[in-house]
Amino acid sequence: MKKVIVSVTNDLYSDQRVDKVCNSLINMGFDVLLVGRRYRNSPALAPRAYQTHRLHLMFRKGAKFYAEYNVRLFFYLLFKKCNILISNDLDTLLPNFIISKIRKKRLVYDSHEYFCGVPELIGRPFVQNVWRKIERFCFPRLKDVITVNQSIADLYDREYPNRKNRVNVVRNIPTRPKPPITETRDTLGLPDDKAILILQGSGINVDRGAEELVAAMQFVDNALLLLVGSGDAVPNLKMQVEKQNLNDKVRFISRVPFAKLFNYTYLADIGFSLDKDTNINYRFSLPNKIFDYIKAETPVIVSDLPEIAKVVREAQVGIVIADHQPETIAQAIQTLLSDHTLYAQLKENTLKAANHYCWENEEAVLRKIYLE
Repeated sequence: MKKVIVSVTNDLYSDQRVDKVCNSLINMGFDVLLVGRRYRNSPALAPRAYQTHRLHLMFRKGAKFYAEYNVRLFFYLLFKKCNILISNDLDTLLPNFIISKIRKKRLVYDSHEYFCGVPELIGRPFVQNVWRKIERFCFPRLKDVITVNQSIADLYDREYPNRKNRVNVVRNIPTRPKPPITETRDTLGLPDDKAILILQGSGINVDRGAEELVAAMQFVDNALLLLVGSGDAVPNLKMQVEKQNLNDKVRFISRVPFAKLFNYTYLADIGFSLDKDTNINYRFSLPNKIFDYIKAETPVIVSDLPEIAKVVREAQVGIVIADHQPETIAQAIQTLLSDHTLYAQLKENTLKAANHYCWENEEAVLRKIYLE
């Protein structure tokens, strides 16, 4: 049985895309090992069909973390038997690339975003230049590259036109079967007499519209907004809620396992994805939560970005807003909550869309790559 080692820099707890890829590889007959890191407060992992290993590190963030992780990953991979290496995102690429050359192993690069365009690198030219040099060194020499949507694939193909193979697209879409609905509004402590709104994800960060969404709640009655997950904007959002006296309209819920998260999503009335066009990475974003909302039969309100808006308009599963003014967001919320005919049609459309937007369809691309 061929052995695959998959590398990420997160703690493996809530990375749905990588979990789906690993399970797909298992179904293809591979022996899979997923390598990540462990935080001090990382929850224990539930049993999985594949092996996992989390590295204990001294540093949690910044240049020291990336340097330590890359060195540790290099030596870990150097002595592990495998047939295929899979690097997820640029922050794991260099050690995988070097090991693939030393040991003459096949390398697949799975880029979940346009890494050199992430907002964390904007305004940090030295750091951005370091990552760009790593990318420019490795990328032209890569045979198999995967990314999450066509816009980013086209961007990479334009930047590296001399590569023999075009970048493959595998969108981050949930599997077709729905997790069991084991919770009710009562068991989750949610009110029955209010509409439930939800913004979910591990990237509730600055410039992703959460601040404006919270501010919009000043203009919305009989609704409760759930912010489920984590991100660098959360501390300031909590202060904003206090300052604007919105404690009875906004509730924060720490990240939870996907099966439980799906219960929140399913019980919600409206889901949100409100990334702003402040950087190229957000401009071309296609968050997996869009498809989680569709799978949960939850109509959406989204910002007018190319990939997100295309899905919502084609599938007719929600409203695309023109700007991020709190009043605009509030008006879209009120439209969905008051126009029962429109809402029912959008909800019905999610059922049709869920059959099309499913991992089983995306998996066909993976099979061509890994079973060629």
